[in-house]
Amino acid sequence: MIETGVAGLRAEFDGAVATLVLDRPERRNAMTLAMWRGLPAVLDLLAALPGIRALLVTGAAGTFSAGADIAELSEVYGDPARADAYHAVNVAAEEALAAFPHPTIAVVHGACVGGGCQLAVACDLRFGSEQARFGITPAKLGVVYPAGPTTRLARLVGPARAKYLLFSGELVDAARAERFGLLDEVLPDGELDARAREFAGLLARRSPQTIGAVKAALAGPPELAAAAVEPWERRSRVAPDVREGLAAFLERREPKF
Repeated sequence: MIETGVAGLRAEFDGAVATLVLDRPERRNAMTLAMWRGLPAVLDLLAALPGIRALLVTGAAGTFSAGADIAELSEVYGDPARADAYHAVNVAAEEALAAFPHPTIAVVHGACVGGGCQLAVACDLRFGSEQARFGITPAKLGVVYPAGPTTRLARLVGPARAKYLLFSGELVDAARAERFGLLDEVLPDGELDARAREFAGLLARRSPQTIGAVKAALAGPPELAAAAVEPWERRSRVAPDVREGLAAFLERREPKF
């Protein structure tokens, strides 16, 4: 267990895999302002752990997250400065998760709604149980979603499906979420955690150099991809990863990156 210093955010690690748990089960893991504000520092803490190569993000007690805490949200609307500050903190948390230096997998049990879905979309991959449900609900509240989360969702599922989710606010089941591209794997609830950890362990054994370059290339618009990857390409010419990977292939063994 790692002391995060933020109520509602619990962290632990096992070997090369860290786990961040949204841990507020009495409110279905709804995100408080303190949780949004503290998330970037917690992610920095996890990224700095020696040997960490992958991150799982999940929720406690069979729910990923019900989203932002509506009671808090209702307090800031009506005051433009407070509402602006709230959304700035929210978007900064999402961006910090998207920028985590190692592969991230959202492990979704149960409801993944609103800000919870925003966090899942900010992860590199999403694995869900057959009972998972996804919804993005600002249209039910009159909230205007910030541009960053909106465009990230559209890049993931396409503009038409992003509009379907954002216009309607309806929940979609795991099967439809997989068709939309919101889920990469769907598993029985009892198998989900083990499969996610197994896959995270596989990613932890892959080349950090290759993974870092892929994340850099896909982090922004396509026209910026070449410039983002170019420093990684230059470093790869002299970095040990390629030599180790080629040697391991020729020697029929697992590479040690």
